[in-house]
Amino acid sequence: MSVETKERLITAAGTILRTQGYGKASARTIAKEADVNSALVFYHFGGVDPLLLAALDRSSAERMERHTATVADASTLEELAECATRIYRDDLEGGHITLLSELVAAAVAKPELRQEIRVRVEPWLAFMEETLERVIGGTPLARLTPPRDLANAAITFYLGVNLFTVLDADRSRTESVFAMVRRLAPRAKLLTLRAPVRFGRARGFGKARGATG
Repeated sequence: MSVETKERLITAAGTILRTQGYGKASARTIAKEADVNSALVFYHFGGVDPLLLAALDRSSAERMERHTATVADASTLEELAECATRIYRDDLEGGHITLLSELVAAAVAKPELRQEIRVRVEPWLAFMEETLERVIGGTPLARLTPPRDLANAAITFYLGVNLFTVLDADRSRTESVFAMVRRLAPRAKLLTLRAPVRFGRARGFGKARGATG
């Protein structure tokens, strides 16, 4: 029963954060949404913020699984740009952007919350870096802008988009930025071409194989 109660509280916390915001996410409001006693928020999680972070963790885990599949077959910058657009739209429709934006905004005045969110951003930085390394690793673009730097830029942009979406009611400005990225991606194609293996190196490799075979 306690596991079920915890799950209901996590679901309720996510709902309140998305629909009413951090300011209204009290133990009483969340417990009412979950139809349980508010004391259970403290019994199971030790407070409201840990419960809200648990809601973020659940959302992030679901998104990581979904978005890993989204980028799995991407092999060019153009395809990554399309994936980024789909990820943004998916996160927006699913309410994750609102959830994250509320917690990031609250973290401005709460250093302890800030550190918790920072820790939770690291797996996403690793995800972006690994994806970029797979697509552009070993190319002139990777030497010019290493995947780690691009991942930092991407997460900075994404957090900015999270907050700007609040002001961009019809999403037109945000969508225009993604459209610009999709237009620019093909123009960087020359920077993503890997140098061919030199004939001498290839021939030497063949001899080595023949000698050992």
